[in-house]
Amino acid sequence: MKRPTSFDIAALAGVSQATVSRALSQGGVVSEAVRQRVVDAAAQLNYTVDVNARKLRSKKINTIAVLISEDMDKSDSPINPFFMPLIGSILKYAGSKGYDVLVSLQKQSDNWGSDYGHARRADGIIFLGYNDYDTYTKKVAVLGEMGEPWVLWGPVIPEHPNLVIGSDNEGGAYSAVKHLIGLGRRRIAFLGEPSASHLEYKERFEGYVRALTEAGITPDPELMIDCFISREDGVAAIERLIREGVAFDAVFAVADLLAVGAIQQLLRAGLSVPKDVSVMGFDDLWVCTCTSPMLSTVRQDTTEAAHVLVDALDVLISGQPVELKRIPTQLIIRESCGG
Repeated sequence: MKRPTSFDIAALAGVSQATVSRALSQGGVVSEAVRQRVVDAAAQLNYTVDVNARKLRSKKINTIAVLISEDMDKSDSPINPFFMPLIGSILKYAGSKGYDVLVSLQKQSDNWGSDYGHARRADGIIFLGYNDYDTYTKKVAVLGEMGEPWVLWGPVIPEHPNLVIGSDNEGGAYSAVKHLIGLGRRRIAFLGEPSASHLEYKERFEGYVRALTEAGITPDPELMIDCFISREDGVAAIERLIREGVAFDAVFAVADLLAVGAIQQLLRAGLSVPKDVSVMGFDDLWVCTCTSPMLSTVRQDTTEAAHVLVDALDVLISGQPVELKRIPTQLIIRESCGG
């Protein structure tokens, strides 16, 4: 059977094709009686909107891309597990706003910035994850030069020429370490890599230092272990502290996976968590309630993050400016900190 067209609807409803277009698009001046007649005729003919044709006419394809950079160095999974619930929330919210979503894992070596810009595969792009922030921003800068709308989940940098949205990393870390200090902990180890290549972790380190300094505790370099965000790195960090004879009574990790590894190694070493050592993570992954003891952490709101990312990109696609925004974090107290 031939696919019904708007002209077929017009003939059945007794109106012009232009009226059919206005009635079905909810645009223009059409009386409610005429609109209903058109809708009834469309239903009788089993008519569905040709989305591809509409996209060609509007030059907007109602599609956004979510590009996920490989963000894990030493794991079978190259995707930071924090992004899993965030991606789910983006899909759900973008769909409610009428967008299709393309999701793609991008290798560090790929030239994905210019590829997506030139190919016009989407109206705009949401970037998640980066292994090296300096390299990453150089790639997405290509999109800025082409005028392509994009937003990045990451550290909030006011000087950045495009939009970056992220959590209050410094404030979240500060509240976590302050809580540990309030429990009487004074020798708090820091697990993470607070470098210019990982600015989110650098912000969390700044929160760690601020909490210590305000409490009159001098930050001790022996307690600061550079490591990335895998469970294995958390295990290795605790092994190193114990092997080198560094005294510590608490651990603040910049990611939950590090904290999970820390707990596992502390228990293997015969130490009690939280009696001997309190442990605090950051992210609030689902695994936090599966550990024993359950992990205290700083929650990043993935639902709110998804809404802000999609709304910001939607505004940019329409050609309007948007403002930088930090998303508040929440301290989640469970068993591992002893509080």
